[in-house]
Formats: sequence, C-alpha cells, structure tokens
Amino acid sequence: MSHDQQYPVVNQPQAYGAYGAPTSPSPQQHLMGPPQHVGGDQQWMPKPNGGNCPPGLEYLTQVDQILVHQMVEILEMFTGFETNNKYVVKNSVGQKIFFAAEDSGCCERYWCNNLRSFEMNILDNFGNEVIHIHRPLACQSCLYPCCLQKMEVSAPPGNVIGTIEQEWSIFPRFKVKDVSGNVVLKIEGPFFPCSCCGTDVNFEIFSSDGEQKVGKISKQWAGILREMVTDADVFGINFPMDLDVKMKAVLLSACFLIDFMYFEDKQNSRNQN
Repeated sequence: MSHDQQYPVVNQPQAYGAYGAPTSPSPQQHLMGPPQHVGGDQQWMPKPNGGNCPPGLEYLTQVDQILVHQMVEILEMFTGFETNNKYVVKNSVGQKIFFAAEDSGCCERYWCNNLRSFEMNILDNFGNEVIHIHRPLACQSCLYPCCLQKMEVSAPPGNVIGTIEQEWSIFPRFKVKDVSGNVVLKIEGPFFPCSCCGTDVNFEIFSSDGEQKVGKISKQWAGILREMVTDADVFGINFPMDLDVKMKAVLLSACFLIDFMYFEDKQNSRNQN
C-alpha cells in the first residue's frame, strides 16, 4: 500500500467527554519516564495546541502514519534472557511522539514468553503517562477459542477507550472495539506472518463491516543482521488522518499485541536451539 493512497474516511463519534488539562508529572512518572539516551538527540514532535481529546493524544490528531521502533536490549541479545520491551514511537519525519515501556514479571517473561501478561506505559516527552495498556495472560491458538488474546487500552490511565480482541480464525484476525463494545475496525494479517527474505509483513486494517481497507500495520524488514540476532522490530502504522484519535491510540496498542504474538519469540527460539 503506497503512502499517497487516499483512504476512505472513517467517521467516528468525536465526543470525548470532559478532560482536564494535563497535569504536571508526578515524582513516580519522572522515575518511569523515557531515559535521556532514548533515541539519542532526535527531536520530539512539538505538542499541538488544544484538541477535544484525552490529554496527551493531541499528537495523534496531526498524523496519519506513525513508526514504532523497538529498542535493542544488549543483555537480551547476548544472553537470551528476555527483558521488558521498550519502544520509541515517531511520526513520519522521525520526530519522537511517545516512549513505551513494558512492565511484566521476570518469571512470566521466562516461562510464558510472548504469551505473558503485562502492563504497557506509554509516556510523552514530559514523562506523563498518556496511554495505558493491559494485556492479561492468554493463549493464542486458533483451536481453543475460550481464551484468545485481548488488550484493554486506557487514555488517560483509568479511562478505558477501547479494546483489541483476537478472533477465532486460522488467520491472524482482530476486532478493534470502542469503550461501548462496538466494532469500529478489523485487522487481518497473512496466514503465515513471517518476516523473511527482505519483505514486510502487512496486517491490513478494514472498516467495521470488513469491506473497505482503511490502513495497515506493517512489520518492516529491518535488515538481515538485526532480524537474525535481535527481536527488536520496526513497525509502520497507516490510518486516515481524520480517524477518531482514540482509535488511533488503540491501533498503536494493537501494534504491540501483534509484535508480541507473532514476532517476539523468534530470538528465544533461536537461543533454545
């Protein structure tokens, strides 16, 4: 899908409720904020003014494409010991928008690998947590539909805005729902989602009825060396500019779920072999 393709407009409710102005980061938020070395000296995207949306999501009102870079963990690369994932989220010109950090237990990371439960804290340039993701422990086998993957997304933390739910299918399929449980978008990936031979892996985003393609989440080929020795993946997400900003945040969260389900365990598999 080319970047200059015009996607059909997906009209979503624009009532976000009453949100106060972003508060100053608490001492705890400073402690969990993005470290100074993240992304080097790369510039942060200037915060847009206003916007009738949850605080911190103003950045998403100005973009129709975001890039998600998983940070390379040196300890994990050399020892094979799974560490908490960290990501940098950027706009199409390389300006940083968010920093995302996984919070999970070491025992679950070792024994449950990519199926582990976790909390994901997504922070802005000021160290404020603007999006919170909760993923419970669950299987992902298409043979057992009673315990499929699901993620809950809140913005700001404590205010649920939507969920991503795996469908019972032999294909990678997901439903993106709003806070009321209405299906807003659908995501469908290839039968064999493997990044190999220098190709990208595309998960297409469709309208709620599955008829119109409105974007995609693309696992991008990162080069033979990086693909072989790390599980630090690179994703691109495309969506309509006027898509409900809450759904943009949920699609960003869906990217993390896709990464864990289909690309996170490759390094561990190599270490076990």
